[in-house]
Amino acid sequence: MTALAPLLQAFFTDRLAAQRHASAHTVLSYRDAFRLLLDYAAGATGKTPSALDIADLDAVLIASFLDHLEHDRHNSARTRNNRLAAIHSLFSYAALHHPEHADTISRVLAIPVKRYDRTMLTWLTETEVDALLAAPDRSTWTGRRDHALLVLAVQTGLRISELISLTRADAHLGGGAHVHCMGKGRKQRATPLTKHTVAVLRTWLDEQPGPPTAPLFPTRTGNALSRDAVEHRLASYHAIASSNCSSLQGRHITMHTLRHTAAMRLLQSGTDIAVIALWLGHEQLATVQIYLHADMEQKERALDRLTPPGTRPGRYQPPDPLLTFLQQL
Repeated sequence: MTALAPLLQAFFTDRLAAQRHASAHTVLSYRDAFRLLLDYAAGATGKTPSALDIADLDAVLIASFLDHLEHDRHNSARTRNNRLAAIHSLFSYAALHHPEHADTISRVLAIPVKRYDRTMLTWLTETEVDALLAAPDRSTWTGRRDHALLVLAVQTGLRISELISLTRADAHLGGGAHVHCMGKGRKQRATPLTKHTVAVLRTWLDEQPGPPTAPLFPTRTGNALSRDAVEHRLASYHAIASSNCSSLQGRHITMHTLRHTAAMRLLQSGTDIAVIALWLGHEQLATVQIYLHADMEQKERALDRLTPPGTRPGRYQPPDPLLTFLQQL
């Protein structure tokens, strides 16, 4: 057996599970990345995956694999970077255990992430939020469940993975009402609830009895909702809401849009950007600065406070033929 197979096994059992306590979502994401990589490498080298060695996964092959993801599998640059992050993590671990492959490892670790255009954030206005929350049919059990879920999502900005993993015990509706969740990177956080959200959740919990460990938003069979099920339900409510709110028509709305909506509501209410970062479970302020870039109202208020310059408008005239050439490029 080559060094790669035991290395990869130890990476999942030792590095991810024992050292980093990686979440199940991270483990599955890394698993998929290496399944794709090993399948591609086997086709490129003519070896079976278990016969591949570390030297076979050199920088040339990894770069070719990343191009394959974009051009043949039509993955986005973001997905490509996620796959590369998994590869970098494995090779960083390999550097500690296989220094004899230091040259191959250093070249792979030097492969940069790909830059890509970031689109403007999408979020909902108050009118659009009201239309969406009115879409579920609250005369049905599923409609009342979905209404409670959407109310909680819009107010708290929880990720979809955090929402579907909530249990009844995670909803604290007494004094200092909040929901407790295990967020990204296995970080625990508590998010406060408004009186309206508390009232909606209390009504839902009274209707849906169960043990503390039961899902807060269960299926008919009592299991936790899946990500696909939640997105499917949101799409159906988006279609209903669009008939009553024309600004929702033709837009792509996902559960992450509701997370952006919660953040923008906080920002526009005057909440400090550091508090928003804590609210959303981000470690770095730079992550939430995208909301500052997207908030045109704040930019317009800043513009109103500026004093117009006293200079007269005019065109730049190059004083030299060489500068003229450069100006025309």
